[in-house]
Amino acid sequence: MWHPETASIASVPTLTPTRNSTDPGQHRPERRRPGSTAPGIPESGHTAPEGPESPTLTTTALPLLPPVQIYRAAKRIRDAAVRTPLRHSPALSAIAGCDVYLKLETEQITGSFKLRGALNTLLSMDEDSRRRGVVASSAGNHGLGVAYAARATSAPATLFLPRAAPLVKKEGIAALGAHVDDSAPDYDAAMVLARAHALEHGIPFINPCLGDPLLAGQGTVALEILEELPELRTVLVCVGGGGLLGGMGAFLRPVAPDVRIVGAQAENTAAMSRSLAAGRVVDIPHLPTLADGLAGQIDDEALEIGRATLDEIHTLSEAEIGAAIAWLHDNEGVTAEGAGAVAVGLILHGRLTSAPGPIVAVASGGNIDRGVLDGLLADSGR
Repeated sequence: MWHPETASIASVPTLTPTRNSTDPGQHRPERRRPGSTAPGIPESGHTAPEGPESPTLTTTALPLLPPVQIYRAAKRIRDAAVRTPLRHSPALSAIAGCDVYLKLETEQITGSFKLRGALNTLLSMDEDSRRRGVVASSAGNHGLGVAYAARATSAPATLFLPRAAPLVKKEGIAALGAHVDDSAPDYDAAMVLARAHALEHGIPFINPCLGDPLLAGQGTVALEILEELPELRTVLVCVGGGGLLGGMGAFLRPVAPDVRIVGAQAENTAAMSRSLAAGRVVDIPHLPTLADGLAGQIDDEALEIGRATLDEIHTLSEAEIGAAIAWLHDNEGVTAEGAGAVAVGLILHGRLTSAPGPIVAVASGGNIDRGVLDGLLADSGR
């Protein structure tokens, strides 16, 4: 969890981008279909575990990011981002009836996986682009990642957040020296403002969910999991705009195609699951949710990511998400925000229809306001 009260700009190391860095707006690597062989994967690349598939969603042939880009991202960010723990959970294993592990992105430097994509994006940009500054929209965690990466690469940063973004995230971004504009009424409005600001000032806009460098950075979560658990059979991942899903899916589909990818969402922000069911992008209402990190609409590209990567996707109620947050705190000693708890919630609330083990549930982030957490723990009777 990010602690803005103890954060210091001076504590952020200054990073030197690699010589072959390129502006993500000028370079788009070759894409390949899921299941195809990508050149350049190291000889230590993983082989998929044997076993039958029983998908509940039909995948498409969307050309995903080649895994070689994810290997390169891992090398690029390794000195700046934390390699987060992959921890076995006896309690979840007993519930699921197979080995379950937690990938604790809650222990990333800024409290979520979002730092990975932000670092890879900033380190992939040319110096002139960074010098002009960057702008991004965020529900909070992407903003923290961009603010940290911008500080580390000496790039000015402006972040547009929704008015209701958690205070811990707003304060964390400001503590890192970025300018915060939280005048937008919701997440989608914040993105509109950020895009307009980028256009007006001629500076790069860093999408919170899309873009090859960003997706490659997020995909390093899957790379680390497979390096430590090559026998992985099912991964549970939160789904908002498709950034984490797109990065992890781009790695897992060709490198470990038998691994089942199961998505988790809040009922109140289920743009992906509703769109997949309808076969087209479906707009959703802006409703309050504990999973604020998953809030917002999706677009056609995000929908194609969902089609190309997901085997299943399930939703949880606000009460179920709150219970999962409390359970993780009390049983695993993990402080998770709503988006970070939904994957575990699928196990706790019996949502999985076909999930062979070993299973990894990605605890994607832990930036939750203390008052919200205390209220949930009180409601759970603890």
